[in-house]
This record gives sequence, C-alpha cells and structure tokens, in this order.
Amino acid sequence: MTDPTPDRLRDDVLLLVPEVTLTPDGPMERQAVVVRDGVFLDVGPVERIVRAHPSPAPVRLPGHVLMPGFVDTHHHLTQSFGGSLAFGEPSEIFRRVWVPLERALDEESAYVAAKLAALESLRGGFTAVAESGTRAAVDMDVLASATRDAGIRCVLGLVCNDASDGTGADADPDTVLAAAERHLARYDGDVLVHPSLAVSVPEAATARTLAATARLAAEAGAVVQIHVNEHLVAVERSLVRHGLRPLEYLHQVGALGPQLLAAHATLLTPAEVTLLAESGTAVSYNPVASAWKGNAVAPATTFAERGIRFGLGTDGTRGDGFRLADAAEFAQRLAYNLGSGDSSCGAGWTWLERATAGGADAAGLGRLAGRVTAGAAADFLLVDIGGPEMQPSWDLPWELVRRGNRDQLTAVFVAGRLRLWQGWPPDWDGPALVRRAAELGPLVIRRAEVTRAHPTSVSARDRATGPGHTAARHSAVATATATPVQPDRTPRPFPAPATPSVPAEPEGCRR
Repeated sequence: MTDPTPDRLRDDVLLLVPEVTLTPDGPMERQAVVVRDGVFLDVGPVERIVRAHPSPAPVRLPGHVLMPGFVDTHHHLTQSFGGSLAFGEPSEIFRRVWVPLERALDEESAYVAAKLAALESLRGGFTAVAESGTRAAVDMDVLASATRDAGIRCVLGLVCNDASDGTGADADPDTVLAAAERHLARYDGDVLVHPSLAVSVPEAATARTLAATARLAAEAGAVVQIHVNEHLVAVERSLVRHGLRPLEYLHQVGALGPQLLAAHATLLTPAEVTLLAESGTAVSYNPVASAWKGNAVAPATTFAERGIRFGLGTDGTRGDGFRLADAAEFAQRLAYNLGSGDSSCGAGWTWLERATAGGADAAGLGRLAGRVTAGAAADFLLVDIGGPEMQPSWDLPWELVRRGNRDQLTAVFVAGRLRLWQGWPPDWDGPALVRRAAELGPLVIRRAEVTRAHPTSVSARDRATGPGHTAARHSAVATATATPVQPDRTPRPFPAPATPSVPAEPEGCRR
C-alpha cells in the first residue's frame, strides 16, 4: 500500500515502511517499524521485519521520513490566551502579565487554554510537553484532562511555592509537601500524564521545601522544574538575599541533581557550568524565549561539550519543533560560535537530538520516549520530504533543522495512536476548540487586568514616526501601565459551534 490514509493509520497494529527512518544511529533507508500497544514492537531492515511479522500488511510511505516526535522541555500551557501580550516587553514579565492572566482562569477557560496550547504543539510536531506549573486556581486534573483529550504526552508540574516571590503569600510547607506527594501518586501509571513538581523560581520556596521536593521527585523518578538564572534582576535578588547566585543557592540547599530540570539557565558563570556538569542537573535551553524577552542565551554548545543534559523548550513562545531546532542552532551561532570561528556549531545532529531524545531525557522521559527503537513509546512523526525543501538531499539532519517546517508534517503519533493528520486531529473537533478559545480569551484578559510597558506594534510605529512622537510615547507608556490591556480593535467573532465540543466542566475534571 503506497498511499496512507488516516483510517489505515489508525489500526491497532501498524507495520510502516518509510523511505527513511531516523534511528539513534542516524538516517537509515530500507527500515521498517512495527507499532503495537503504544510502543515500537520491532525496528529493523524491511526484509526481516516483513518476514517476522506477516500481518498486518505493510503501509509503504514513499517520500516520508519517520522520526521521533519533538519534546518541549519547558511550556506554560495555561498562558496560551496571552499571545502577543508579551511581545516587546522587558524581561521578567510574569509579575505583570502571566500571573494575572493565569489567576483569571476558571475551569473551562483553563481547560480550553491548555488544550489550545496542546493542539498548537501537536501541529508543530511535539509529542510531549513539560508543563512547568500554573498559577490558575483549578485542580491539576483540568490540565491533565486537556492534554490527555488532545492526545499529547505531558510532564505535568504542580507548583510547590511556599515563600512569597512578590506574586503571592507564604504557604505552610507541610501542606505544600503533602500536596506534592498526592500529585506524584495521582498520575502514577498514567499513559500520557507524567507527574512533576515545580517551583517558580528558587526564591519562591524555602530551603526546606527545595530540598524536600528534590527528594520526593528523585524517589518517584520524576523531575522538579524551576526557572533558574534567567534574568539579571533575579540573580541580583539572590545575591542580596543569600550571598549566592540562584544556581549556587540550589546547590547549597541540596536541590541540584538529576531530578532537577532547570529552565533557561542563561546567566551562568564557569563555576555554575561545572555545578551543572558534576550534579547531573538537566537544562531546558529556550532560545526563542531568550530572543523574545530574556537577558542572555544559554551556552548550549558548552553544555554539549561538558556532557550537561539538556533539551529544547518553547517557554510557550510558539509551538513549532522545526523552528525551535533552527532557533537553537541559530542563537548559538550568533551568541557564541561566530566569534570563535566555529562554523559547525554542533552540526545539525546536535540540535535534532536535543529536540528529541535529549529533551525526553531532560524531562524525565528518557527511558520511555525520544527514540525510534524497539521498546520505546511510539511517539513519532511522518514528515514529507518529497517537496522542494529536501530535494536533492545530502545531509538529512541538517536539512530537518534548517529547512524543515511543520507544513511537511503528514501525521503525528503519540503512544502509537494517530493524533494529527495533515494539521488537524482526526478524532476530535480542532476548529471548534479554536473558535471557543477566540470567545473565551478576550474575556479572560479583561478579567486579568494585565499591564504592559510596551504599546502595541501599531502604536509603537505611530509614536515613532508621527509628529510629536516623544509626547505620544510618554502618553502610551503611562496608559499601558495604568490600565488593563484592551485590544486596539475587537476581532470579528467566530460563530460558536451548535454543540460546544469543550464543556464548561470537562468530564474527569470535577472536584
């Protein structure tokens, strides 16, 4: 069979014969895979696989590469309604934008926001995301249900803050740690939801809680997600408060180790790089976030050279795995490698591997996902390489990093199930979700009273080019910081579906 159809790809057992299979050893032709019970049952030469598995009939995929799905090692699923509200803003915007937005969410809007983010991730080739904890006052099962219903794998972080970081009051450490233990047990054995703990920033938890969450996560085989050394002001606050930089402080209290997934880690001294290497701590390298609102770019090529575990994360910027891998290489080239004459910059394979297997390892999924190999979870992509982007092909890993794009995705599979076909889910109404998000998003933003330091792009253009632009600038900034965000214009609403596909109180989310 040469023309796959979504119905054929939804069989319980699949024998797939792509043109190229991206294996841990590199791209290989004349390989086949057998998918059953959510895993790769067998991977190997076509002749052997077909002989060993006489049924089902092979599905031949000419012009396609079968590759591992991308893993997003740092996401904020419930921030998807914010969109361009963060664009043009100075760093550390969570106090003015993200925390107010998330706290304005109710159960339905949190579910819709998370499922919308999951859909965008699937459309960009991500088969797993690490949710680093929401401030929304909803049960975590709302997010679990949203990602499970979308069909994406989720490392679901529960916020374990017990010290005020300027966005909330202190909490009882015993209560926080009891909730952490319940969360780790709640999703134990879940096919798609993998429990994780989270602390917003090191200053948001007491030393006792930082050490205890590290211990609980290590015992459970889970990860603790913490934003670390991202912004200069946070580094300086830590120096004033503790006499140590944030990563140094985490080391002092016993929170470093293989269970820690440190988000960003952009502002590092050589000594802190050594701490990462020696402790086995993993890092989420978030290059697009660095470009959009960060203070620096993490030294990822140094991480690779020092053997530091790291994956690639979006930080909720845009859900496109190909553009993320490209940005990862591009940011390193501009920030570090051009100056030293390093034209290779890790080569294409470094960034492709960190976007897949390396990301799975960093997020605590290394034994489960990220590779096309027998026994691994069947989280994979079918990528059309028959178009002009890849022809002729000389170095497929480099081409996927620099020339690949999500329009080439024919299918996305998670746990062996077809989750996306040509950009949309085959078994639930994606457009209806988008329409509901368009209705709910503006309501949430108005409730949130988000404030921004930067005007909209049109206002910025007008103040920069029009007469009296200096006075206009002062007026725009004063208005933006004094009043809630209001859109420049009201977008034409999408018609609501006759029967909403996203209930106000999703099944499985009731408390």
